[in-house]
Amino acid sequence: MPYTPQVQDYQRSLERSRQSLNRADRPDVFTLAGRQWDLLDEVFAPVYSPSTGVALDFLGLTGPGVEEVRRGSFLEIGCGTGAIAVTAALAGHTPVVASDINVRAVENAAVNARRHAMTDRVRAVHGDLFSGLDAGERFDTVFWSSNYVLGPDHYEYRSAHERVYVDAGYRTHRRYLEQAPLRTTSGGRALLHFSSRGDHPRLTRIAEETGRELRVLNSCRVREGEYGNEIVEHLLLQIVPVG
Repeated sequence: MPYTPQVQDYQRSLERSRQSLNRADRPDVFTLAGRQWDLLDEVFAPVYSPSTGVALDFLGLTGPGVEEVRRGSFLEIGCGTGAIAVTAALAGHTPVVASDINVRAVENAAVNARRHAMTDRVRAVHGDLFSGLDAGERFDTVFWSSNYVLGPDHYEYRSAHERVYVDAGYRTHRRYLEQAPLRTTSGGRALLHFSSRGDHPRLTRIAEETGRELRVLNSCRVREGEYGNEIVEHLLLQIVPVG
């Protein structure tokens, strides 16, 4: 992926975080993938970025091929509104766990599970990555659409919402690369949605340091979205232990 300083600027991403929280036209309900979803305050708004729609496509949860999507248990890290987790349940994944470090996002995911009558399949949990799970829980698919913009090592977040946009020192990415494969079933997959807004060479080095290989399963290029006109490349990566 080409290096694009403007797209990768963490301060720009933090400004987007502030704008998306405080817009006068921020909706209470939005439409995504042909369905309506509740959006609570302090939760990432998919209407201002193409990333959630791209993630649904990567996972095979939209379009004519949805009936051929991989079934089985599904864990979404950083679930936000829960749109991905609930859509996975609607497509036949079960059980589904939606986890987020932001308590408002956990509440939002639960609200949308009720909206779509998926409370029997979807459980929303509060936790930092995997901390909200039982020790023995394993999943056929573990997925995170990450906060791929690299922030300074010692940046101090001003809100939980900023964590959606920027990862200080890629500390969370490092932990995810280490831990996600340990949370899969035999034959399961640990997946990461990344993009050219992130530092791919840095991510690759972290993977090597943690004994992981990153395999590109899919990619696409889309326009940045509400706050930019650049073309951004999105990647679906599988995290595979080496050795």
